[in-house]
Order: sequence, then structure tokens, then C-alpha cells
Amino acid sequence: MKSSYKPNSLTLAGAIAMGTGVMIGAGIFALTGQVAQFSGPLFPLAFLLAAVVSAFSAYTYIKVSNKYPSAGGIAMILHKAYGPVTITGGGALLMAFSMIINESLVARTFATYTLRLFDAEPVAWLVPLLAVGLIVVAFLINIAGNKVIGGMSKIAAIAKIGGILVFAVLVLWAAGFSFQPAAVAGGDTTTVPGFLAGVALAILAFKGFTTITNSGGEVENPHRNVGLAIIISLAICLVVYLLVALAVSSTLSISEIAAARDYSLAEAARPAFGDAGVVFTVIIAIIATASGVIASIFAVSRMIAMLTDMKLVPHKHFAMPGGIQQHALVYTVVAAGLLAAVFDLGRIASIGAIFYLVMDIIIHWGVLRRMRNDVGANPVVLATAIIFDLAALGAFMAIKAMSDPAIIAIAVSGIVAIFLFEKLYLSRFRKEADERHETGHG
Repeated sequence: MKSSYKPNSLTLAGAIAMGTGVMIGAGIFALTGQVAQFSGPLFPLAFLLAAVVSAFSAYTYIKVSNKYPSAGGIAMILHKAYGPVTITGGGALLMAFSMIINESLVARTFATYTLRLFDAEPVAWLVPLLAVGLIVVAFLINIAGNKVIGGMSKIAAIAKIGGILVFAVLVLWAAGFSFQPAAVAGGDTTTVPGFLAGVALAILAFKGFTTITNSGGEVENPHRNVGLAIIISLAICLVVYLLVALAVSSTLSISEIAAARDYSLAEAARPAFGDAGVVFTVIIAIIATASGVIASIFAVSRMIAMLTDMKLVPHKHFAMPGGIQQHALVYTVVAAGLLAAVFDLGRIASIGAIFYLVMDIIIHWGVLRRMRNDVGANPVVLATAIIFDLAALGAFMAIKAMSDPAIIAIAVSGIVAIFLFEKLYLSRFRKEADERHETGHG
């Protein structure tokens, strides 16, 4: 597997294209309505603050990647900060699961937008059926190793980013570029906890910058270009997200966005451009979500395979043919399919936000306590990143505890289960390794 990593094979422009391609697209279609539902009329500012929080988070990843560029990415940072211990494996698995959760989120977004083509409501069984269907198709494409996938991904990235920009500019043009929110209906207000909860969800739309970190070993002049690619990608994404948020808010009230929260961009195009606007937006959403799931499934399987090589997670092939990464593809697809079938968009996004923020805090803490002098990181910036993450996570969990306590219980139970699993596995693995060493078979 290591031979698939080619040093200096990714230019600065290529790294930026990869980062923006992952971040822009599926996330904005999936999360705009969800963020607006929490943050109220100020939801465009939630994306702005999420970019600020993500920039502070990116500082940590940039500092470590500049010193130690590696294809290991998140797992490498955790390993250098903590060593081969439970918190390393648990943190890495939290990232892997947050990516799997994102796949199911995007797959359900694909389903809800696809149904708008037929002006059909997202009925209970159609959404999970279409979502699981997309995940299965993405798996088949990945397992086939089609050489055309790379070219298709580039075309899809151009189409979805260009399409999203066209959508935003046309809707703002139809609104007279007033940048004024649509008429506020009764009850469309913003609270501080609600706003911060929206920020926590909006952070998910920016977390794709970690893809660049994961490809650090392949970037040209990585000690300079990894960080530069992350900064430029975040800036591009912020401009696009703000344009989209302003476009949606200038056309729909918060009540209308909440009513169509799973397909809010399509509804935002309707007032100015009617059914043609809806169809255009839906086609862009389908391209963005389908290509996003295909790329994400590969990325997750690659990360799980890395963790297996690092002996941080166990591997069982269940009599399947192929190598570790192909087996990881199967595990990824099964997990994403189950999530897509069981949870709705809001609940999937909630679990993903909690997992990601906890993992992010673990990384910042590890670098602050153990690596800041080695990588030349400013402790004030690292501490600020932790405070921002804690504020967003705390507000989000407080809001969800009141509106959907079950999802908090599920998320917390999942985190506890992941770390208990890691502790048991590493204890057993070390015991077996010690026994092999003592008997001379290691």
C-alpha cells in the first residue's frame, strides 16, 4: 500500500483543488438549512465564525504538517503527540467515524434533492433507499478501481463549484444584490446558544481541509505548500459559503428555510427562477453529493487501512478476497449504509459534529502539551482553538440535550465505546506481542 504514495506528485494548485473539491459542494447542500435552523437570521455569520474557528484549528495541523509532512495525516499527528496509546487510536477512529457519518449525511442529501426533480416529498422509505443505493454504487465504483474516476472527479469538482457560484450570483442578482434578509416571520430570532450550535454544524462544511493534511507526504515542497494550500482552500470556501448563505437568506425567511431544511438551496432558487431554477440547483446537488460520496469512501478506507498498518485497530477479512483497503471499503460502506438508513439528516449531522469537535480538541491538546516547542506553535493560538471548539461543542450539546436528548446519549455512548474498544484492543495486542517476544516468535 505504501507504494501508492508518490512524493512530490501533488502540486500546490492540485492540493488547493483537492481541498476545495472536498469542502465545497456536498457540505453546503447538506448543512445550509440545518445551520439556519439553529442560528436564525444571522446564519450567514455562523459560516463566517465557523471559518474563524476552522482557521485556528488549521493552525495546529499546519504547524505539525510543516514539520512532519506525512500521508498519515490525522493518525500521524495523534501518534506523535501521544504515542501508540488508547487516546491515539480513539481519536483517529473518531475522525474515521466522523467521515463515515459525513458520507451518510451526504448520501441522504443526494436523496432529498433527487426527489425534488419529481417534486416529490422525501417520504420515509424513499430517502434511505436512495441514500443506501448511492453508497452501494460508490462502493462498486471504488472497488472496480476505474481509471476514469480521477478525471471524472476533476470534472465534477469544476461543475459543482462553478454551479454553486452561478446559483449564488443569480439568486443574489434576482434579489437586487441587496444582501438583505427576506421578510422575517414571527419567531425568526437568534439566541447565543442557538447561534453557537449553528457554528458547530457549519464547522463540518470546512473540516475537509484535513484531506490536505492526510496527503502531506505527496505534496510538492510540503513544508511550505501544505499550510499554504490549507489557508487558500479555507479562504475560497469562505467566499463561496458566504455567497450561498446570503443568497438563501435574501430569498427565504428562516421559517421557510427550516421547512425545507434538507433541500433549502433548491427552494431558494424557486422564487426567482421557478421550476427551472430548482432543476438546475438539484442537478448541481446530485453531482456534488454523488462525487463527494465516491471520494469520501476511498478516503475513509485509506485511513482505516493506515490505522491497521499502525496496529491501532484490528483487522479481520471475513474470508473476503483482496487487501486491507478493499476490506476497509466494505466496512466503511456497511457503516455508512446503516447510518443513512436509520438516522435523518439533522441527527446524522449532530453526531458528526460532536465526534469531529471532540477529535479536534484531542489533537490541539496533544500538540499544546507535548509538541508545541518541537513544531514551533504558539501556545496562545492552540489554547484559543481549544476554547473555540469547547464553546461550539458545549452550546451544541446543550441545545440538542433540550430538543433531542437521545442523540446526545447515542453520541456520548459511541465515544465511550470507541475508547473502551481501543483500550481493550491495545491491551490485548501488547500482551500478545509481549508473549511472542518472550517465546522468540515475535
